[in-house]
Amino acid sequence: MRLAEAVTAQTPLVQRLLDGVARIGADPPGITRDAYGPGENQAQALIAEAGQALGMQAGTDAGANLILTWPARDPSGPPILIGSHLDSVVQGGNFDGAAGVIAGIGAVAALRAAGIAPRRDIQVLALRCEEAVWFGLGLIGSRCLLGRLPPGALELRHARTGLTLAESIAACGGNPDRLRANTPLRDPRGMGAYLEAHIEQAPQLVEAGAPLAVCLANPGNLRHPFIRIAGEDAHTGLPHRFRRDAALAGADLSLALERLWLAEEAAGRPMAVTIGRFFTPTARHSLTAVSGGFEMSLDLRAYNAAHLAALEGELHRIVAEVAARRGVTIELGERSAAAPGPMDPALIEGLSAAAARCGQPAPRLNSPGSHDANNFAASGVPTGMLLVRNRNGSHNPFEAMDTPDLMAAIGVLADWIAGLSPAPG
Repeated sequence: MRLAEAVTAQTPLVQRLLDGVARIGADPPGITRDAYGPGENQAQALIAEAGQALGMQAGTDAGANLILTWPARDPSGPPILIGSHLDSVVQGGNFDGAAGVIAGIGAVAALRAAGIAPRRDIQVLALRCEEAVWFGLGLIGSRCLLGRLPPGALELRHARTGLTLAESIAACGGNPDRLRANTPLRDPRGMGAYLEAHIEQAPQLVEAGAPLAVCLANPGNLRHPFIRIAGEDAHTGLPHRFRRDAALAGADLSLALERLWLAEEAAGRPMAVTIGRFFTPTARHSLTAVSGGFEMSLDLRAYNAAHLAALEGELHRIVAEVAARRGVTIELGERSAAAPGPMDPALIEGLSAAAARCGQPAPRLNSPGSHDANNFAASGVPTGMLLVRNRNGSHNPFEAMDTPDLMAAIGVLADWIAGLSPAPG
C-alpha cells in the first residue's frame, strides 16, 4: 500500500481516538481532563491501548509521562519522538494537545500499513500536565523529562485536589524522588528529533485557507499568577487626591502593559500580554468602598530570549511607576518562565518538503502558544512543529479542528519519517 493511501486508511482509527478522548472528562459545554487526575489518566490508558494494538511497547518515566515505542529492526540513529499532552484547561476544547498525541499514533499506524519499517525507534509521548491551570506552572511533563523543573515546583499544589505536585506524580506511578535532582531523565543528546503537531491557537490558517503550517517558533513566557496590589480601603466619597486605590492601580498596570505591547508590535517585535485574573477580593469588595486590595495575573510572551528579558525589565519599570503614582505597593509574587522555542532550521525545511510531496500547502508561521516543544528546543533537541487549522481558538469549548486537516498533518509526519536517513541538523 502506498503511504498516502495508508494515511487515509487510518482515518477511522484517528476519529475513534478523537471521539474517545472527547468522552473522557466531558464537562459541558467543554472538556476537563485534569492533570495527574482521572481525566489525564484515562486518556493515557486509551492511547496506551491503541499503541500496544500497533505493536508498540508502553512504559512510563519518573514524571509519569507515557512513552510508546515502535522499535527499529536495526536502529542506526537516535530515536524520533512525537508528542504532545492529554490534559486540558477547565471546560476547554477536545483538541488542544490530544490531537498531537493521536497524530503520533496515526503516523505509526500509517507507516506500518505501508510496510515501512522504522530506521530508528519511533516514540510517541503523552506528556503530563502541559496546562498551567493545574499547578500554576505549565509544561510539567517535558520539564520532568528534560530536567527543567524550577525550584520548589514539586511543592506546588493542585488547583482541585490540593495535593502537591510530588504527591500527584507519585499517585500516578511516577517517582518524585528521582525528579528532585532536576537532571534529565534521558540525555537530550540521545534524542534524534522531537516533533509535535498542535492545533493553531489563532485564525491564521483559516485566513490563509490552508490545513496546516510549518511552525517557525513558539514564544517563551514569563508568568506571575498571583500579583497583589495593596492600597487603602476608603469611603467611596473620598476625594481623588487622598485615595490609594488598588483597583485603579491594577487598571493602570494593565493599560500600561497594553501600550507596551502595541509599541513593540509596531516596532516589528511580536509579543503578547494576557491578564487572566483581575479582581478585588470577593470577601470585601463593595459598591460603596474604595478597594485597598486588588489581585491579577500576568502572562507575558515573546519569541526571543533577549526580547523577553528586556520586556521583564520594562515590566519592573512600569510596576514602580504605577506604584509611586497611585501610592500603593505592587507585589509580583511567584514567577515562572518558559524559554522561547525556535524550531530547528533543518526540520523546518524537511517538514516543508514533506508537505510539498504530500501536495499540502503549508505556510510558515509562528505559533501564538508555548508548547512542550519549547523545552525540547531549549535542551538542544532538534525540534519541529506542525500547526493544524482550528477555528475559534483554543482553551475554550468551541475548538473546531476538522479531522481531514489532522490527517493532512499525519501524512506530512509519516512522509518525513519515511524519508529519514541521517539525523536532522
